[in-house]
Amino acid sequence: MSIEFSETTKVIVEMAAMMDPEDDYNTIVEAEEKIKASRVHREKEIEEAHANMKALSKTLEAAKQSAKRPKSVPSAETHAATVNELDNSKLSLAKSISDAENMLASQEAELAALKAECQRLEQYDPATEHEKDLDGTALRLKIYKGMGFDIALDDKNQVSNVLIRSQSGDVHSVPLNVDKSPADYTRHLWKLAAS
Repeated sequence: MSIEFSETTKVIVEMAAMMDPEDDYNTIVEAEEKIKASRVHREKEIEEAHANMKALSKTLEAAKQSAKRPKSVPSAETHAATVNELDNSKLSLAKSISDAENMLASQEAELAALKAECQRLEQYDPATEHEKDLDGTALRLKIYKGMGFDIALDDKNQVSNVLIRSQSGDVHSVPLNVDKSPADYTRHLWKLAAS
């Protein structure tokens, strides 16, 4: 046991020789300064990280807001419905335009035909054409009939009498008389018509 004690004592003596309180104090002070510097550095890093986190949070919020659909913009479903409705309207308008263009082409062709007809009619003289088609004898007979003179035909389809309707309403039958001169015959017929 004494050997153990002496070895322990020996170790203590050796440790005491190795221990210098001033060195230990300096080591502790140096360690405390390093710990303080480390704490200050950590706090500064934490503040910078906190400031950086705040800036990133603001950027994140701004990004979230910009990613959201504004209330003035319709929803995706409403937008798709509007696009479909506009597509249908576009097709309807295209069909209407096509129909209108076809009608325009048809009316332009009709206009060209009417212009040609108008030009033909402008060159057409109806009086000349009417004179060609008109039989003067038939027209004179119609005028005479309107004035009250009419002719009566016999069985052979020859003029036999002149019927005269007078102003009083009487009807006179005058046979064709070749014995009188045409002037006398005409005066006689007019005299009966005026009676």
